[in-house]
Amino acid sequence: MLGILGILISLALLMYLAYRGVSVLILAPVLALVAAAAAGAPLLGSYSQIFMKALGGFVILYFPLFLLGAIFGKLVETSGSAHAIATATVRWLGRDRAMLAVVLACAILTYGGVSLFVVAFAIYPIAAALFREARIPPRFIPATIALGAFTFTMTALPGTPAIQNAIPMPFFDTTPFAAPGLGAIGGSVMLAAGAFWLTRRIAHARTRARADAPSVARGASGSTDPDALPPDPMPPDKTLRGYAHGEGFDIMEIAAPGQRPHIPSFGVAMAPIVLVVALNYVFTDWIIPQLDTDYLATPAYGSTTVASVRGIWAIISALFLSSLVLIAINWRHLRDLRRSLDDGASASVLPIFNTASLVGFGAVIAALPAFEAIRDAVLGIAPDNPLVSLSIAVNILAGITGSASGGMSIALQMLGPTYLDMGLAAGIDPALLHRVTAIATGGLDALPHNGAVITLLTICKMSHRESYLDIFAVAVAVPILALIVVVALGTMFGAF
Repeated sequence: MLGILGILISLALLMYLAYRGVSVLILAPVLALVAAAAAGAPLLGSYSQIFMKALGGFVILYFPLFLLGAIFGKLVETSGSAHAIATATVRWLGRDRAMLAVVLACAILTYGGVSLFVVAFAIYPIAAALFREARIPPRFIPATIALGAFTFTMTALPGTPAIQNAIPMPFFDTTPFAAPGLGAIGGSVMLAAGAFWLTRRIAHARTRARADAPSVARGASGSTDPDALPPDPMPPDKTLRGYAHGEGFDIMEIAAPGQRPHIPSFGVAMAPIVLVVALNYVFTDWIIPQLDTDYLATPAYGSTTVASVRGIWAIISALFLSSLVLIAINWRHLRDLRRSLDDGASASVLPIFNTASLVGFGAVIAALPAFEAIRDAVLGIAPDNPLVSLSIAVNILAGITGSASGGMSIALQMLGPTYLDMGLAAGIDPALLHRVTAIATGGLDALPHNGAVITLLTICKMSHRESYLDIFAVAVAVPILALIVVVALGTMFGAF
């Protein structure tokens, strides 16, 4: 009983203190040892032999993905490509579809591998000006960006290079294109339901604004009127440094972009984005399967198979080659390539160690005898359908940690092999387990203590009270609805 209490206390403290801004680099090992001490486990052994080995294993496997993803995102920003894509999308759809234009601009960038934090900072000034012109209250900007950047492109769409789509691959021997039909359906549900919610909310706000007496326009310091016009685009703000603890976030990623003397054409800006997805597919299904990989079975290369590494290799190759293409076609206009590369590399370090620390925390918890009772309780949920149990476990852990990738990593570290065995015994394709895991991680992760939510609200100069209801609707409730749809279809028809 004391061991279970220790686990629950450590999880509660992790959630609360992360919300209060304490770095998970400190929280994860300390609270893992709190749980170990309550269970009577050896502290030094738990730290060096379990926590650090799990942390190191995650870094070894995923660091190239984090590194190349951060560099690619930085290059998209500094080349002006993000600005070109956003403005072209807005121009084509017009101010009457301002909300949808912002959502699609965010979606294009994140599906192409650009960090959601880079996207949020790059898109906000455009969204603020567009919403002002369309007479849309600024409190809807955070939810609009969240719908485009935090939901369907992060977990559902097949082939997305997001880390949330990569983590399940070595556990289930799958690829980034696992269950593409179900992923596309889940993504469509998120986009349609989220856009429907925001459209209705914006229409209601406009109706109320016309019915009410004219209110005082929101000033630079803000007013209490939730439907006032947007503030000016965000200037560099040192207060953002207080939010550098969030998932996937590094202060290097939101440096003020400054004046851009050159903005590429839409075609030039889109080419590397499209190339990431196309090359991901080509490497996954065509190039890597043709390689001679028999050497992987030898102990020197980990005694593994190409199926367990194919997905990671494909994403790494796609991001690397797309970065080279981006540099080549923007060579004359990248004012400081060395700094862009350095900033991107630096921006990759904090996110991967944040997530890896949570993996270490999960490994220590999973090694405790008391965890067996928790595991049995989770596995006892819908024992005839592992998809339901898996969905609940991943969602809960993502909510507790406030991290999609962290919660997924803990769940798979503790229960991944068990769910794979259960799925195979039930005749469930591992690709379906992959897609359900990825979509499940994008639900409760966006609770108020999530680092991405906190940072997004800061960039948009909004409070939880002003904007979180709509963020919850599009980034929590709608993804859970999509998850239910995917689980139901997967149960009836299997993976497709």
